[in-house]
Amino acid sequence: MADQNVPPRRPRDDRGWDGRQHPTPGGYHDLTASARYGYDAPDPHQGGYPTQDDPRTSYTPVGHPGPAPQGPQWVGPEGLGRPAPARTVGGGLPQLDDDGEPGRGVGRRRALAALGGTAAVVAGGAALAMTPQLRDLFGDDAAADATGTTVTDGTAARPSGQQPSTVRTYTEQNESYMGSRAGEALKKNAPSGGRSFSGPAAAAAATKVTVKTVLAKDPVLHLARRATFGPTPEVVADIKRLGIDAWIRAQFASDQIAPSRAELKLAELPTLKLSVQQLRDQRDQLNERGAQPEREMVDATLARQIWSKRQLFEVMVDFWNDFLHVAADFDGGEVYRNSFDRDVIRAHAMGSYPEMLVAANRHPALLVYLNQNDSRADAVNENLARENLELYSVGVDGGYTEKDVRQAALLQTGRGVDDGKYVFRADRHYVGKVKILGFTHENNSKDPKKADAAIDAYITYIALHPSTARYVAQSLATRFVSDTPPKSLVDRLAKTYTANKGMIKPVLMTMFSSSEFWAAVGQKVRRPMEYLVATYRTLGVSPEASPKHDNGDNKRTPFARGLRQIHDKLRELGQYPMGQPTPDGYPDVYVAWTSAGSMVNGWNEAGELVAGYRTQFTYVKPEKLVARPPATAGAYVDALAQRLVGQKLGAREKTLILGVAGVPAGAKVDAMFNGAITAVARAILASPQHHLR
Repeated sequence: MADQNVPPRRPRDDRGWDGRQHPTPGGYHDLTASARYGYDAPDPHQGGYPTQDDPRTSYTPVGHPGPAPQGPQWVGPEGLGRPAPARTVGGGLPQLDDDGEPGRGVGRRRALAALGGTAAVVAGGAALAMTPQLRDLFGDDAAADATGTTVTDGTAARPSGQQPSTVRTYTEQNESYMGSRAGEALKKNAPSGGRSFSGPAAAAAATKVTVKTVLAKDPVLHLARRATFGPTPEVVADIKRLGIDAWIRAQFASDQIAPSRAELKLAELPTLKLSVQQLRDQRDQLNERGAQPEREMVDATLARQIWSKRQLFEVMVDFWNDFLHVAADFDGGEVYRNSFDRDVIRAHAMGSYPEMLVAANRHPALLVYLNQNDSRADAVNENLARENLELYSVGVDGGYTEKDVRQAALLQTGRGVDDGKYVFRADRHYVGKVKILGFTHENNSKDPKKADAAIDAYITYIALHPSTARYVAQSLATRFVSDTPPKSLVDRLAKTYTANKGMIKPVLMTMFSSSEFWAAVGQKVRRPMEYLVATYRTLGVSPEASPKHDNGDNKRTPFARGLRQIHDKLRELGQYPMGQPTPDGYPDVYVAWTSAGSMVNGWNEAGELVAGYRTQFTYVKPEKLVARPPATAGAYVDALAQRLVGQKLGAREKTLILGVAGVPAGAKVDAMFNGAITAVARAILASPQHHLR
């Protein structure tokens, strides 16, 4: 990902859409959207757009009034008024340098570390504004050819012709964390190889778990932990009743699974089913009701994770929301992100990734989020082109160079958004031959359909590239198997991806049919969101309001308010659906989430749930979690642990929990554990057995 060219996260308030703020030096602004909603252009001298001579300048929208640039310039982190890089002699585009002085490129890992784990976000949009003379190279009389060596000669930090990963300009996100000392320790306890079987049940039966773990080596529980957001008694019973193979097949047929009560209650979130046009048309009415579309989408996602019976589908939705990431909170998200969730991620989550990536690159959410709407032949914005390669397809180690990024950025010009809809503007499209990672296209047609089809052909090409197959395979294996997945498994998943032209179900079936999957018990730690969602699930929380609830808010139902409370709590914990502001999504390895504060905050929330304090939902009373509580403390802890984490605890954990209650194992206790039942249940939910999946 470009170190600077990422869509910044701008502060927002809670007043609905009326809370939209004018751009600030660190802000992000969709000029066309603000104009549509009737905002006056801010005065540069009254805290609005910085002037071109203003040292605060970080982003000047293309088309903003001001002095005409003198010569080719970058439009982005340095603004329009900065000196242009010197142009090389000869034809083609000028030399491009978006990193400033040689050697000053900042890797993602160091930027994150320097800011204490908070994403470093600065104003985005690297664009090249061309003089009329240079624009003549792309004139109407002849198609250009941007494939020559003079397109970009690179910089010391980002050399042309070399992979970014080779010169360590960037590091793949999970890899950057796993390169730590803690990551090296995890690698030592991971299974190193394996084999394929005829099906998941056969693989489960034949695989011996040899890794050190506190989790029970029970294949049913292992499947429930990995293929759902947390085991429940119902899920475990279903897997045992149907058998492993039949349960997985049923989860693959997610459209045939009936909606849960909570999913039916999603009708109480008024914006979920509204189209982009309806959201635009009903903006004032929705503001009056306090509806925030981008937040209601997150609320609904959490409801589905907790209560949907289509659990594997929801796990895959979450996977793709990290892999093909578009943040919920971006300037435009309130209009476009609902549709992206429905029409891109959910439409293809268990289908074809190439089709998903093509659909994403035609969707207003991605085009606005990564500034493609501002890109044209005479002012080329590279953001989407770069992320398509680095994050959404081949990956940072996938073989692309800086020249490939620039070629792709040229090819993708013309795509944008108008009146809330995807458009292709032929007058903004660069016409001329391009070569990107082995993909070659003459790109010489002025016919909008043919030019648009050329971009689709390129997107499909990179989605099926061998490096993409490996990157998707590595990411899936990291999500489902281990922070350090065995190369043997990644190789087989990549082969299946390629053989099936990017279809996802065959890849998942290959994984579930591998010994590596079944051998990796306890090799994943729940991230904050996964921990809290699993807690709701195992406690049997119901989406209906508690009889104790006082409905003091006439604008939203108890269900809607309860979901927002979960959402807000997850913001405190540092992870919520589509919450990462930058395009890389959340890291998926344990060492990225080792925060004692987040763990304690999560344990405290678990205590709130056990006690039933969030009255927007209904809870099983803690003394009712075990149907027939044993009469002695030790046996009661065993039974309660079996109910909440699916297994008995180890001797050490059990002793610690009895210490919380202040009783020995043989002490007589009642159903309330002599008044300590809430504390005991909370302590079990703080155990490694609940944190591991």
